Amino acid sequence: MNYFESAVVYQIYPLGLLGAELDNQIGLAPVSRIPKLNPWIEHMRRIGANAVYLCPVFESSHHGYDTKDFMKVDRRLGTNEELTGFVANCHNNGIKVVLDGVFNHVGRDFWAFRDVIANREQSHYAGWFYIDFGGNSNYNDGFWYEGWEGHFDLVKLNLSNPDVRKHILDAVKMWITDMGIDGLRLDVAYLLPHDFLRELCQFCRGAKPGFWILGEALHGDYKNLMDGGTIDSVTNYEC
Repeated sequence: MNYFESAVVYQIYPLGLLGAELDNQIGLAPVSRIPKLNPWIEHMRRIGANAVYLCPVFESSHHGYDTKDFMKVDRRLGTNEELTGFVANCHNNGIKVVLDGVFNHVGRDFWAFRDVIANREQSHYAGWFYIDFGGNSNYNDGFWYEGWEGHFDLVKLNLSNPDVRKHILDAVKMWITDMGIDGLRLDVAYLLPHDFLRELCQFCRGAKPGFWILGEALHGDYKNLMDGGTIDSVTNYEC
């Protein structure tokens, strides 16, 4: 039986719990907040939780779901090494760690989107997004782009682009092999292409047997979302 079938999962939103600044200001030095999560390990053990799900921890502009860099821990929280240490401490206490995988969209400060703003059609990353250079955006960029359900601070990624997929899988590989995580909660999984879901899930389980994947489902065909050996479970927001 998969570990997570009987796990009690404790959820933490680190940016909020640890009192991080609301805005990730340019030039801000990393602030060592992640170690402050360590005392919560004993609390989780005391109440019977044996897994923890951390809401977004990677570099973002504001709330965590507007990613700037999948490869770096948010400087308002600390460093990659500090997150790796926390994961190891959890494992030493019998607690698995699940991270938030926000792969449908990124923030406007995501490095590849900033390159598009600077170089427009000449950008090597123009194909990473859904862009119309004949239109305009709410931010007056001089081009239109698709955002998550009309929210233009969240730029939709083109998950049919092989380079985008490779970048995401490279990031997830680092999270698994270097940081030691045990699972992912996929943000807005109901919007992710099914072939991408399949590729991602197969990749994760190939990298770490027993790896657990939860999909966020606001609405839609829950059964189809889990069909075919992809994600293990979904959120049931309709209920």
